[in-house]
Amino acid sequence: MEIKSVACRKSFTDALVELGKKDKNIVAVTTDARGSVTLTDFAKELPEQFVECGIAEQDAVGISAGLASCGKKVFVCGPACFYVARSLEQVKVDVAYSGQPVKILGVSGGVAYGALGATHHSLHDIAVLRTFPGMQVVLPCDARQTRKLVEQLVDYPHPVYVRVGRNAVPDVYENNNFDYQIGKSIQLQDGKDLTIIATGETVWHALQAGKRLAEEGISTRVIDMHTLKPADTEAIVKAAHETGRIMTVEEHSMYGGLGAIVAETVSQNCPVPMRILGIPDENAIHGKPLEIFHYYKLDAEGIYATAKDFLK
Repeated sequence: MEIKSVACRKSFTDALVELGKKDKNIVAVTTDARGSVTLTDFAKELPEQFVECGIAEQDAVGISAGLASCGKKVFVCGPACFYVARSLEQVKVDVAYSGQPVKILGVSGGVAYGALGATHHSLHDIAVLRTFPGMQVVLPCDARQTRKLVEQLVDYPHPVYVRVGRNAVPDVYENNNFDYQIGKSIQLQDGKDLTIIATGETVWHALQAGKRLAEEGISTRVIDMHTLKPADTEAIVKAAHETGRIMTVEEHSMYGGLGAIVAETVSQNCPVPMRILGIPDENAIHGKPLEIFHYYKLDAEGIYATAKDFLK
Protein backbone atom coordinates (compact mmCIF):
# COMPACT_ATOMS: atom_id res chain seq x y z
CA MET A 1 0.00 0.00 0.00
CA GLU A 2 1.52 3.33 -1.06
CA ILE A 3 0.95 6.13 1.42
CA LYS A 4 1.17 9.72 0.24
CA SER A 5 0.55 12.13 3.05
CA VAL A 6 2.32 13.95 5.88
CA ALA A 7 4.17 12.41 8.80
CA CYS A 8 2.76 13.37 12.18
CA ARG A 9 6.26 14.29 13.40
CA LYS A 10 6.55 16.88 10.60
CA SER A 11 3.11 18.32 11.34
CA PHE A 12 4.05 18.55 15.02
CA THR A 13 7.33 20.40 14.51
CA ASP A 14 5.98 22.66 11.73
CA ALA A 15 3.29 23.82 14.14
CA LEU A 16 5.91 24.24 16.87
CA VAL A 17 7.97 26.57 14.66
CA GLU A 18 4.95 28.75 13.88
CA LEU A 19 3.86 28.92 17.50
CA GLY A 20 7.42 29.44 18.74
CA LYS A 21 7.79 32.57 16.63
CA LYS A 22 4.81 34.06 18.45
CA ASP A 23 5.70 32.85 21.93
CA LYS A 24 9.33 33.16 23.06
CA ASN A 25 8.65 30.96 26.08
CA ILE A 26 8.28 27.91 23.84
CA VAL A 27 11.47 25.85 24.00
CA ALA A 28 12.37 22.69 22.07
CA VAL A 29 14.86 20.24 23.59
CA THR A 30 16.34 17.26 21.77
CA THR A 31 19.15 14.70 21.91
CA ASP A 32 21.13 14.56 18.68
CA ALA A 33 17.81 13.90 16.94
CA ARG A 34 16.84 17.16 15.24
CA GLY A 35 16.77 15.38 11.88
CA SER A 36 14.84 12.30 12.93
CA VAL A 37 12.27 14.36 14.83
CA THR A 38 12.28 17.09 12.11
CA LEU A 39 13.41 19.89 14.44
CA THR A 40 16.01 21.22 11.96
CA ASP A 41 13.87 24.21 10.95
CA PHE A 42 13.12 25.04 14.58
CA ALA A 43 16.85 25.00 15.41
CA LYS A 44 17.68 27.25 12.44
CA GLU A 45 14.89 29.77 12.89
CA LEU A 46 14.68 29.87 16.69
CA PRO A 47 18.19 29.04 17.95
CA GLU A 48 17.71 30.88 21.26
CA GLN A 49 14.69 28.66 22.00
CA PHE A 50 16.44 25.42 21.11
CA VAL A 51 18.49 23.15 23.38
CA GLU A 52 20.65 20.34 21.95
CA CYS A 53 21.77 17.85 24.60
CA GLY A 54 23.66 15.38 22.45
CA ILE A 55 23.06 11.70 23.06
CA ALA A 56 21.85 12.25 26.63
CA GLU A 57 18.14 11.55 26.94
CA GLN A 58 18.16 11.45 30.74
CA ASP A 59 19.76 14.88 30.86
CA ALA A 60 17.28 16.20 28.31
CA VAL A 61 14.29 15.24 30.44
CA GLY A 62 15.87 16.72 33.57
CA ILE A 63 16.78 19.94 31.74
CA SER A 64 13.24 20.15 30.36
CA ALA A 65 11.74 19.81 33.82
CA GLY A 66 14.05 22.55 35.08
CA LEU A 67 13.09 24.90 32.25
CA ALA A 68 9.40 24.19 32.87
CA SER A 69 9.84 25.06 36.54
CA CYS A 70 11.06 28.49 35.39
CA GLY A 71 7.96 29.13 33.31
CA LYS A 72 9.13 27.88 29.92
CA LYS A 73 6.77 25.88 27.69
CA VAL A 74 8.97 22.88 26.99
CA PHE A 75 8.74 20.24 24.27
CA VAL A 76 11.40 17.53 24.59
CA CYS A 77 11.56 15.51 21.39
CA GLY A 78 13.34 12.30 20.45
CA PRO A 79 12.97 8.59 19.72
CA ALA A 80 10.19 7.07 21.81
CA CYS A 81 12.22 3.92 22.48
CA PHE A 82 14.77 5.99 24.45
CA TYR A 83 12.53 8.49 26.21
CA VAL A 84 10.31 5.80 27.70
CA ALA A 85 13.10 3.38 28.61
CA ARG A 86 16.48 5.02 29.16
CA SER A 87 14.90 8.19 30.59
CA LEU A 88 12.01 6.54 32.41
CA GLU A 89 13.22 7.47 35.90
CA GLN A 90 13.56 11.12 34.93
CA VAL A 91 10.10 11.10 33.35
CA LYS A 92 8.70 9.53 36.52
CA VAL A 93 10.46 11.78 39.07
CA ASP A 94 11.44 15.04 37.36
CA VAL A 95 8.31 15.40 35.24
CA ALA A 96 5.36 13.39 36.57
CA TYR A 97 6.11 13.37 40.32
CA SER A 98 7.22 17.00 40.23
CA GLY A 99 4.14 18.01 38.24
CA GLN A 100 6.10 19.87 35.56
CA PRO A 101 4.02 20.44 32.38
CA VAL A 102 6.71 19.10 30.04
CA LYS A 103 5.47 17.79 26.70
CA ILE A 104 7.39 14.67 25.62
CA LEU A 105 7.25 13.91 21.90
CA GLY A 106 8.17 10.26 21.34
CA VAL A 107 8.88 9.79 17.64
CA SER A 108 9.04 6.40 15.92
CA GLY A 109 6.78 4.90 18.57
CA GLY A 110 5.37 1.40 18.27
CA VAL A 111 7.13 -0.47 15.46
CA ALA A 112 8.09 2.58 13.40
CA TYR A 113 11.74 1.51 13.69
CA GLY A 114 10.67 -2.02 12.74
CA ALA A 115 13.78 -2.98 10.78
CA LEU A 116 16.03 -2.20 13.77
CA GLY A 117 14.29 -4.75 15.96
CA ALA A 118 13.25 -4.98 19.59
CA THR A 119 15.78 -2.46 20.91
CA HIS A 120 14.10 0.28 18.89
CA HIS A 121 10.48 -0.77 19.30
CA SER A 122 8.37 1.14 21.81
CA LEU A 123 5.57 -1.25 22.68
CA HIS A 124 5.41 -0.69 26.43
CA ASP A 125 5.06 3.08 26.65
CA ILE A 126 1.29 3.34 27.12
CA ALA A 127 1.27 0.62 29.77
CA VAL A 128 4.06 2.22 31.79
CA LEU A 129 3.30 5.92 31.49
CA ARG A 130 -0.39 5.68 32.28
CA THR A 131 0.56 4.43 35.74
CA PHE A 132 2.42 7.66 36.55
CA PRO A 133 0.06 9.99 38.47
CA GLY A 134 -0.50 13.19 36.55
CA MET A 135 1.02 11.97 33.29
CA GLN A 136 -1.27 12.12 30.27
CA VAL A 137 -0.88 10.04 27.10
CA VAL A 138 -1.97 11.05 23.58
CA LEU A 139 -1.57 9.29 20.21
CA PRO A 140 -2.70 11.48 17.28
CA CYS A 141 -3.73 9.60 14.16
CA ASP A 142 -2.88 11.99 11.32
CA ALA A 143 -1.24 15.31 10.49
CA ARG A 144 -4.39 17.43 10.89
CA GLN A 145 -5.15 16.06 14.31
CA THR A 146 -1.51 16.47 15.32
CA ARG A 147 -1.64 20.16 14.44
CA LYS A 148 -4.71 20.69 16.60
CA LEU A 149 -3.03 18.81 19.44
CA VAL A 150 0.10 21.00 19.39
CA GLU A 151 -2.01 24.15 19.57
CA GLN A 152 -3.68 22.84 22.72
CA LEU A 153 -0.45 21.61 24.30
CA VAL A 154 1.34 24.97 24.40
CA ASP A 155 -0.55 26.20 27.46
CA TYR A 156 -1.76 22.81 28.69
CA PRO A 157 -1.05 22.63 32.44
CA HIS A 158 -0.18 18.91 32.70
CA PRO A 159 2.76 16.73 31.62
CA VAL A 160 1.89 14.90 28.39
CA TYR A 161 3.50 12.08 26.43
CA VAL A 162 2.71 12.28 22.71
CA ARG A 163 3.56 9.25 20.60
CA VAL A 164 3.81 9.47 16.82
CA GLY A 165 5.30 7.32 14.09
CA ARG A 166 8.09 8.09 11.69
CA ASN A 167 6.53 7.76 8.26
CA ALA A 168 3.84 9.61 6.35
CA VAL A 169 0.32 8.41 7.15
CA PRO A 170 -3.01 8.77 5.33
CA ASP A 171 -5.41 11.48 6.43
CA VAL A 172 -8.18 10.19 8.65
CA TYR A 173 -9.76 13.64 8.68
CA GLU A 174 -10.49 15.09 5.24
CA ASN A 175 -10.33 18.70 6.42
CA ASN A 176 -9.82 20.75 9.57
CA ASN A 177 -13.52 21.08 10.36
CA PHE A 178 -13.64 18.74 13.32
CA ASP A 179 -13.64 19.35 17.04
CA TYR A 180 -10.60 18.15 18.93
CA GLN A 181 -10.20 18.06 22.68
CA ILE A 182 -7.63 16.20 24.74
CA GLY A 183 -9.49 13.50 26.66
CA LYS A 184 -12.52 13.39 24.35
CA SER A 185 -12.63 10.64 21.72
CA ILE A 186 -14.01 11.14 18.22
CA GLN A 187 -16.62 8.86 16.66
CA LEU A 188 -15.74 8.44 12.99
CA GLN A 189 -18.57 6.09 12.03
CA ASP A 190 -21.74 5.04 13.82
CA GLY A 191 -23.00 1.50 14.15
CA LYS A 192 -25.02 -0.88 16.32
CA ASP A 193 -23.52 -4.35 15.69
CA LEU A 194 -19.89 -3.81 16.69
CA THR A 195 -17.54 -1.07 17.93
CA ILE A 196 -13.91 -0.83 16.82
CA ILE A 197 -11.80 1.44 19.02
CA ALA A 198 -8.35 2.35 17.73
CA THR A 199 -5.56 4.76 18.60
CA GLY A 200 -2.68 6.40 16.76
CA GLU A 201 -1.76 5.12 13.33
CA THR A 202 -4.11 2.14 13.57
CA VAL A 203 -7.13 4.47 13.39
CA TRP A 204 -6.99 4.79 9.60
CA HIS A 205 -6.89 1.01 9.22
CA ALA A 206 -9.78 0.58 11.65
CA LEU A 207 -11.85 3.08 9.70
CA GLN A 208 -11.19 1.32 6.39
CA ALA A 209 -12.21 -2.00 7.95
CA GLY A 210 -15.31 -0.38 9.45
CA LYS A 211 -16.36 1.00 6.09
CA ARG A 212 -15.94 -2.40 4.43
CA LEU A 213 -17.98 -4.10 7.16
CA ALA A 214 -20.70 -1.47 6.80
CA GLU A 215 -20.84 -2.09 3.07
CA GLU A 216 -21.58 -5.73 3.86
CA GLY A 217 -24.44 -4.80 6.16
CA ILE A 218 -22.51 -5.03 9.44
CA SER A 219 -23.25 -1.79 11.26
CA THR A 220 -19.87 -0.85 12.72
CA ARG A 221 -19.03 2.01 15.05
CA VAL A 222 -15.45 3.30 14.76
CA ILE A 223 -13.92 5.43 17.50
CA ASP A 224 -10.65 7.34 17.43
CA MET A 225 -9.40 7.10 21.03
CA HIS A 226 -6.56 9.57 20.57
CA THR A 227 -6.20 10.20 24.31
CA LEU A 228 -5.44 7.11 26.37
CA LYS A 229 -5.04 8.98 29.62
CA PRO A 230 -7.43 10.40 30.51
CA ALA A 231 -9.43 8.00 28.35
CA ASP A 232 -12.97 8.82 27.28
CA THR A 233 -14.66 6.20 29.47
CA GLU A 234 -18.09 7.66 28.74
CA ALA A 235 -17.73 6.83 25.04
CA ILE A 236 -16.48 3.32 25.88
CA VAL A 237 -19.43 2.54 28.17
CA LYS A 238 -21.87 4.01 25.65
CA ALA A 239 -20.42 1.79 22.90
CA ALA A 240 -20.67 -1.28 25.11
CA HIS A 241 -24.33 -0.59 25.90
CA GLU A 242 -25.32 0.24 22.34
CA THR A 243 -23.33 -2.26 20.25
CA GLY A 244 -22.68 -5.18 22.63
CA ARG A 245 -19.25 -6.05 21.21
CA ILE A 246 -15.95 -4.15 21.21
CA MET A 247 -12.68 -4.66 19.35
CA THR A 248 -9.59 -2.63 20.14
CA VAL A 249 -6.63 -2.02 17.81
CA GLU A 250 -3.25 -0.66 18.86
CA GLU A 251 0.40 -0.58 17.85
CA HIS A 252 1.43 -1.67 21.34
CA SER A 253 1.71 -4.78 23.46
CA MET A 254 -1.63 -6.45 24.04
CA TYR A 255 -0.90 -5.98 27.74
CA GLY A 256 -1.53 -2.69 29.48
CA GLY A 257 -2.50 -0.51 26.53
CA LEU A 258 -5.74 0.50 24.84
CA GLY A 259 -7.22 -3.00 25.10
CA ALA A 260 -6.56 -3.07 28.83
CA ILE A 261 -8.05 0.40 29.28
CA VAL A 262 -11.25 -0.61 27.49
CA ALA A 263 -11.43 -3.98 29.30
CA GLU A 264 -10.98 -2.29 32.67
CA THR A 265 -13.76 0.13 31.82
CA VAL A 266 -16.38 -2.27 30.46
CA SER A 267 -15.74 -4.96 33.08
CA GLN A 268 -16.70 -2.49 35.79
CA ASN A 269 -19.61 -0.86 33.98
CA CYS A 270 -21.07 -2.97 31.19
CA PRO A 271 -19.30 -6.29 30.52
CA VAL A 272 -19.42 -7.27 26.84
CA PRO A 273 -17.43 -9.65 24.61
CA MET A 274 -14.11 -8.12 23.50
CA ARG A 275 -11.24 -8.78 21.12
CA ILE A 276 -7.87 -7.07 21.63
CA LEU A 277 -5.61 -6.62 18.60
CA GLY A 278 -2.02 -5.67 19.34
CA ILE A 279 1.46 -7.13 19.50
CA PRO A 280 1.43 -10.49 21.36
CA ASP A 281 3.90 -11.53 24.07
CA GLU A 282 6.85 -12.01 21.74
CA ASN A 283 9.63 -10.01 20.15
CA ALA A 284 7.95 -8.48 17.11
CA ILE A 285 9.15 -9.56 13.68
CA HIS A 286 11.57 -7.43 11.70
CA GLY A 287 10.18 -5.49 8.77
CA LYS A 288 8.70 -2.22 7.61
CA PRO A 289 5.87 -0.90 9.81
CA LEU A 290 3.11 -1.84 7.35
CA GLU A 291 4.58 -5.32 6.95
CA ILE A 292 4.50 -5.74 10.72
CA PHE A 293 0.95 -4.37 10.81
CA HIS A 294 -0.10 -6.96 8.24
CA TYR A 295 1.63 -9.83 10.05
CA TYR A 296 -0.16 -9.07 13.33
CA LYS A 297 -3.50 -8.25 11.63
CA LEU A 298 -3.35 -4.59 12.61
CA ASP A 299 -3.98 -3.37 9.07
CA ALA A 300 -7.40 -2.89 7.49
CA GLU A 301 -7.46 -6.41 6.06
CA GLY A 302 -6.55 -8.01 9.37
CA ILE A 303 -9.02 -5.93 11.37
CA TYR A 304 -11.78 -6.80 8.90
CA ALA A 305 -10.99 -10.54 9.08
CA THR A 306 -10.87 -10.49 12.90
CA ALA A 307 -14.18 -8.65 13.07
CA LYS A 308 -15.86 -11.19 10.78
CA ASP A 309 -14.59 -14.04 12.94
CA PHE A 310 -15.62 -12.22 16.12
CA LEU A 311 -19.17 -11.80 14.83
CA LYS A 312 -19.70 -15.48 13.99
